[in-house]
Amino acid sequence: MASLHVYSVLVVLFLTCGAVMATKENDQIIRENNCETKMGLPCVLEAFTSIFVTGSISNKCCGEVALGKVCHSALVNRTLENPLFKDISAATIIAKSIQTWNNCLALIDSPSPSA
Repeated sequence: MASLHVYSVLVVLFLTCGAVMATKENDQIIRENNCETKMGLPCVLEAFTSIFVTGSISNKCCGEVALGKVCHSALVNRTLENPLFKDISAATIIAKSIQTWNNCLALIDSPSPSA
């Protein structure tokens, strides 16, 4: 019985340490890649709304979003770690994040109508 209690405590510690390490890892990625300086505030808000609420993202902001997949993923993951978003389905947000990323890449990679 005591070994079950010790095992339970170890599992909780492991999960807690994993969450802290994930947060530090995302923060480190964001810092090392200067992610927070790659997008202007209007585009950050537009991308956030398209991923976490509902909506679309403009062509201009798609250009800023597509500056890096590493930054895009790290910023979304760090936002999901915030307790304010604990009731949001991470799977849904990650799917919307990927959809926004893919839509922006398709928009940027497509030839302009004037070409």
